This record gives sequence, structure tokens and C-alpha cells, in this order.
Amino acid sequence: MRHFIKSKGDFNVHIMEGFLPWQWCLFWYIVALPVVAYGVIQIKKITDKNPESKPLLAVSGAFIFVLSSLKIPSVTGSCSHPTGTGLGAVLFGPAATSVLATIVLLFQSLLLAHGGITTLGANIFSMGIAGPFAAWGIYKVVKKSGLSTSIGVFFAVFIGDLLTYIVTATQLSLAFPIPTFTESFVKFMVIFAYTQVPLAIIEGLLTVFIFWNIMKLRPDILEDLKVIVPKIKETAKELI
Repeated sequence: MRHFIKSKGDFNVHIMEGFLPWQWCLFWYIVALPVVAYGVIQIKKITDKNPESKPLLAVSGAFIFVLSSLKIPSVTGSCSHPTGTGLGAVLFGPAATSVLATIVLLFQSLLLAHGGITTLGANIFSMGIAGPFAAWGIYKVVKKSGLSTSIGVFFAVFIGDLLTYIVTATQLSLAFPIPTFTESFVKFMVIFAYTQVPLAIIEGLLTVFIFWNIMKLRPDILEDLKVIVPKIKETAKELI
């Protein structure tokens, strides 16, 4: 497996162009596209209901682009990078985030040779669907538990980032079960573990900082999006 990985070049969450067999490329396209289509509908609903959220949507997309473009060298010539999708998942939900991730992945594959068109479906599923759905679910659970918003955002981003890489390792292991799926999966995960765990922690802290500033500057938008619970403002008159 080590020789196999070196012979194929760099590995990261963006599976490179032409790497997956065509059957798997088609499969991941079929799985990913319905979610992206639903995400387009969700974005229209969100922006129609909350027009002021459009700049925040753009910021979420830019955040994904910048963070997922960073490539940190890992072992055996591979590399890791943050995903940036946790912020969008918390703010707008996983379906809308899948659209943002699709746009980012498409631009990166065409302009930066990062990823590919044939593997776009697989990359969308891992980075744009699986990770954001995990992040969104974790945030909802933490929010209902009564813990602070910052804790919810951190763990949402942290788990979403790690799951993205777990799904990527699964995709590669399904396509190349050498000698078995389990052994292939373990080897792919070991490759990423050295850098991805600390990267997930850093991304979580960075996202908490950005989220905190958004909440400080425009809590009204977050309240409209039902990301945070509106604060009850009690006046002296109301207390009488």
C-alpha cells in the first residue's frame, strides 16, 4: 500500500482527477447531486426569507475556499487541509453547505488542479455532504443539551472535519481494497491522522472565533436563521 500511494502522488480530501474507477465516479455523482439540488432550493428559501443573510452566505463560501485550499504536508508524500464547511453547516444547514462546497470544489479543480471533474461527485460527498451533515447534527445535539454555543460550534467543526477524512478514506478503500477493505482503510486513515487531528482542532478554534464575531456584530441574522436563541430583553416596564 505504501508503494501504491507513492506511485499515485499526493493524497488529501480532494481525490485527484482520474484516480477513481469510472464506476465509482458515477456512483458518487448519483449520490451527491440530489443533495446539491435540494441545497439550491434551500438557499433560495433562506435568502428569500432573510435577504440580509446573503453576505454571510458569501463569507461561508469564501471560508470554505480559503481553508480547503491550504495543503499541509503529511506522511508518505500525502497532504491534509482543513475543510471550512463547519461554519456553513452551522449557519445554513448541510444541504445549503453542499452547494457552497460544490462551487468551491469546481473552481479548485479547474483553476488550482486540486481535485478533479471525474472525482467531483466523490469529493462533494465527503467534504460537502458527509462532513456538513455531521457538523450540523453535532451542533443541534450540543445546543439542545444546554452547553454553550462556542462548545457546540467547536465540536461541530471538529467532528465534521474528521468525518470528512474518514469518508474519503472509505471511498478510496472501496475503490482499492488492497489487500482487503479493512487493511486499506486503516492504512489510509493512518496517513491522515498525524496532521488531520491537530488541523481539526485549529479549524474548530478558528471557526469559534469567527462565529463569536458574527454573533457580536449581527446576532439578529443568527436569530432569524434560528442558529441561536433570541435573548429575552426585559425592560423595567415589562417587569412591573
